[in-house]
Amino acid sequence: MSILIPVILSGGAGSRLWPVSREGHPKPFMKLADGQTLLEKTYRRAASLPNVYSENGKAKLLTVTNRDYYFMSRDELEKANATGTFLLEPVGRNTAPAIALAAHQIQAKYGPEALMLVLAADHLILDNAAFEKAVQQAIELASAPNHLLVTFGILPTGPETGFGYIESAEKVANGFKVKAFVEKPDSKTAKTYLEAGNYFWNSGMFCFSAGQFLKQLGLCNPEVAKGTQDCWGAMSAAGIKDMTILEIPEVLFKEVPDISVDYAVMEKSSAVAVVPGNFGWSDIGSWGAIRDLVQPDADNNRVSGDAIFVKSANTFVQSEDRIVATVGVQNLMIIDTKDALLVANTDHTQEVKTVVNILKQRNHDSYKLHSTVSRPWGTYTVLEDHPGFKIKRIEVRPGGKLSLQMHHHRSEHWIVVKGEAHVVNGETNITLLANQSTYIPAGHKHRLENRVEEDLVMIEVQCGSYLGEDDIVRFEDTYGRV
Repeated sequence: MSILIPVILSGGAGSRLWPVSREGHPKPFMKLADGQTLLEKTYRRAASLPNVYSENGKAKLLTVTNRDYYFMSRDELEKANATGTFLLEPVGRNTAPAIALAAHQIQAKYGPEALMLVLAADHLILDNAAFEKAVQQAIELASAPNHLLVTFGILPTGPETGFGYIESAEKVANGFKVKAFVEKPDSKTAKTYLEAGNYFWNSGMFCFSAGQFLKQLGLCNPEVAKGTQDCWGAMSAAGIKDMTILEIPEVLFKEVPDISVDYAVMEKSSAVAVVPGNFGWSDIGSWGAIRDLVQPDADNNRVSGDAIFVKSANTFVQSEDRIVATVGVQNLMIIDTKDALLVANTDHTQEVKTVVNILKQRNHDSYKLHSTVSRPWGTYTVLEDHPGFKIKRIEVRPGGKLSLQMHHHRSEHWIVVKGEAHVVNGETNITLLANQSTYIPAGHKHRLENRVEEDLVMIEVQCGSYLGEDDIVRFEDTYGRV
């Protein structure tokens, strides 16, 4: 049996799921009602497959993401009791280059016959047993002697216009050869696909050997093949000391075409097969998909959080911190977060991305960040933000250590409310306990560290003419951000 390495593609802003999904905290990190994120669920699903390669009792996975999402992704991987490699993109270049670099890494470490199971980080699968069966069928087609590039097709449940389709041809083993990939159809065309019986929704998940994928990429898209080969060559020539975190060189990667794996390879190769599946798959592409995960009441109202419905129907409420009451409304989506509220008609959820585009044009922070922001060392929450001052709640996990840094335009007051803070303040090193504080003038080098086994919680008061997050000069950093 060939080695199987799951490859998790994790990126994208998920703008249709604003205000919960944001550029700095995208869809893979959204928590569902059970408290697990989509990424954690994907890691758990991949790690539990019987054929996955493991070391020391932990499944080995490969995640393709960027440095901004690395630390959050690493935390989700640990929750899933798995381990693996992170391939960090300096810029986004779509799925074909991402998968190609993953194939180079897997081929270099495990050989060309090693199989890749390519999964999106933000899809939901409800029937893991049925998914496992489909993966076993894909492994048979992707392994020698078949050596096919396998995609997973979802048995359609209706004339869906929001997905691309795969048209199947003759049967091969436990799947079918692919005749064509077709774009998202209109309603009339989707109905003809459903009636034909040989069309499947395109899930965007794949299984193939690393060597065969790189061979077909070279045949179908030489430009992407050469560009990614140049990247891997430069990485190898520089000497890969740490196979846990691999950084793709930015200058070379920017030259690689921005193209999906469907366009670059799958639609052009003659060695493509599809395995049909019916395992409760959803790409969670809109708030409608989130709503459908919640049981309705007698009036088809649904709630995630706390809500009261009075003379309301067909309404979905998701509330994080406070109760939401609706009176005399229908056909609404109400998504309430600490710093942003979305109210949308149920028929217009795909247009939420327009809101995000407007926020970007206005340079409004809420398109990118929540009021609580994750950092490698913990989190910070903006409590108040006004001209001249900003108040934050800072939480540093055990062992967390902020960078040695300095600010040009602001001073800071730190007040410890829980735990123990080890502080570098200019030339002084001090330890602060609960109800103790320190003042850091503008221009002073400073650092905060939690050396004990409980969370450190403190209040930071910033004062100055400019309070932006980019007013940070880092001198040393445990997390490679200098």
